[in-house]
Amino acid sequence: MRNVQAVAANTFREAVRDRVLYNLVFFALMMIGAAILVGQVSIGIERDVIISLGLSAISVIGIFIAIFLGVALVSKEMDKRTLYALLAKPVKRWEFLLGKFVGLVMTLTVNTAAMAAGLYIALWSVNRAWQASDVHILAAVYLILLKLAMIVALALLFSCFTTPFLAILFTAGMYVAGLLAGDLRTVHGVELDPGTLRWMRGISYLLPNFENFNVMGAVVHGRGVPVSLIWQATLYAFLYTAIVLTGAAIVFSRRNLK
Repeated sequence: MRNVQAVAANTFREAVRDRVLYNLVFFALMMIGAAILVGQVSIGIERDVIISLGLSAISVIGIFIAIFLGVALVSKEMDKRTLYALLAKPVKRWEFLLGKFVGLVMTLTVNTAAMAAGLYIALWSVNRAWQASDVHILAAVYLILLKLAMIVALALLFSCFTTPFLAILFTAGMYVAGLLAGDLRTVHGVELDPGTLRWMRGISYLLPNFENFNVMGAVVHGRGVPVSLIWQATLYAFLYTAIVLTGAAIVFSRRNLK
């Protein structure tokens, strides 16, 4: 695992030095600041507005980082010709991919933690006190981070066999489709034959079900997040990410890099 750790550490350092990353985080903190202003004119629902906008900012900015930096992890190394020198050393291709994945997830974890801290500061600045239910925000942030890890894995997979532009489109498309995966399983229509319905349900199980990680409504209204839901989402994200990364490693190992 030393090779994986070395690649992950180098990826983390490169991501931290990326100015675009700082701009995105700054933009997210600005959105949280705007939530404070909006909350002040929303009489009686200041807390709900701040939490809703804050979690939305964390999720949206995290998705942008996961998609664009995730796709660039492989393509940038190939464009700079640094990948060839790295693979000439005793570093296997799957170790390279896993290290890139871990490094970007570490970056997302740090950025998400910073934005979550900004959200808590925004809540304190408006209410001058925290509520016991505010701890559930951490559960929502954790589930957002799990979702982002899955998106990074998908971005890596697509970047292994296509161009960066198409990889971005494919990853974004998978994210949108994953938001609708639950609906495909429960769709009913008299105009659809049973075969089509079975096909749609089968496709829905192949898509990442990102609705499993959406607890914003419960957190905004002060309801708790069940521990069972957190464990199930964690297991689902781990298994799905492992499968996607395995596929990425297989594709990348067969790719001609000449």
